[in-house]
Amino acid sequence: MGIALITGANKGIGFETARQLVDLGHVVYLGARNVVRGADAATAIGARHVQLDVTDDDSVAQALRTIADAETRLDILVNNAGVQEFDSADGPLAMRAFDTNAVGVVRVTEAALPLLRKSAQATVVTVSSSAGSFWAVTNPARPEFHLTNAVYAASKAAATMLTLQYAKANPQMRINAIEPGYTATDMTAGFEGGRPVQDSARAVVRLATLGAAGPTGTLRDEAGELSW
Repeated sequence: MGIALITGANKGIGFETARQLVDLGHVVYLGARNVVRGADAATAIGARHVQLDVTDDDSVAQALRTIADAETRLDILVNNAGVQEFDSADGPLAMRAFDTNAVGVVRVTEAALPLLRKSAQATVVTVSSSAGSFWAVTNPARPEFHLTNAVYAASKAAATMLTLQYAKANPQMRINAIEPGYTATDMTAGFEGGRPVQDSARAVVRLATLGAAGPTGTLRDEAGELSW
């Protein structure tokens, strides 16, 4: 089976994505900022842990060196790490959001590309959001029309654009962004509802394992392609 790396994977959608990929027989590197939490999470599901902070160039480089020392390739990259803050928007908040949600995609993807290019069926999935879809936020029939978290939405629009540009630059790979669905995680703890994390992770895993015949250069949810 494949070799996978998932960022922000010690909890939430990332952790459940890692668990499901392990269950499918993949070798999974669970990336987490906190060494103890990451190691504990990896042990719990039979994955391997790498310390990885997507906002730190040295951390990202070291994590990919660790994988390169142990493996000959990387088949699946899931850019899952993300933040959403609800304080009043200002410069520092915007910098934190974009550094994690958008620049983090660049750091990790660029560092992973040499290993991804050694795979016969490389797949990259960026966990984005329909909150960053211009089509969704201007459509009164969509729930995103009523969202007002401007910085989060803008950073996810950037994450989607980065993903699509990587797809254009690497046509031999399958590179897509996904809206995982409104999910009950720490990020949405201040709101009611949210579906089980298992359901949202299943959508990520499905897109990550479609193989060479799968789509590329799209923003999708579990039902198919989304306008953006």
